[in-house]
Amino acid sequence: MAKSMIYTRTGDGGTTSLVGGTRIGKDDVRLEAYGTVDELNAQLGLLRVFTGDVAGDDATELDMIQNKLFNIGAYLATEGAETCKGLDANDISLLEQWMDTMEESLPQLRSFVLPGGTRAAAEAHICRTVCRRAERRVITLGRSAQLDDNVVRFLNRLSDWLFVYSRWLTVRSGGREITWKP
Repeated sequence: MAKSMIYTRTGDGGTTSLVGGTRIGKDDVRLEAYGTVDELNAQLGLLRVFTGDVAGDDATELDMIQNKLFNIGAYLATEGAETCKGLDANDISLLEQWMDTMEESLPQLRSFVLPGGTRAAAEAHICRTVCRRAERRVITLGRSAQLDDNVVRFLNRLSDWLFVYSRWLTVRSGGREITWKP
């Protein structure tokens, strides 16, 4: 009988392998970091489903973001990697440019915006909060391992992009932003 590539049974004892073969606990801070990045990527996949026809050309933006997150996950899963291949300062600048473009079509922000507005916007807010958690997990990892600064910068900017994107999705679909009323 052929051996499955999906289940190996090597993790049954609570450990997993990093790229390169080093075994770590499944509750290790490194695994928490790249696992949360993976969770974010999965949430972004769901966001893509919810954006449907509303998003239009930004499917290319989501493609880029998901690929960059996969690069980050691979980097974090590789102990001793010095730089995150496929991620650089230009990627962070691109997120900023995309935000600037979206913000041109949005009303000025005068209050805190509560998650919601539309189903897609609400999912973008979920992605934003998972992104913030991924950023925190990566920062925690950075206390015990040298990390590429672009990783934290990208995650930080991505959470900002997701906030602006959520607003853009609401406005674009004709929805109403829900603002905080203290």
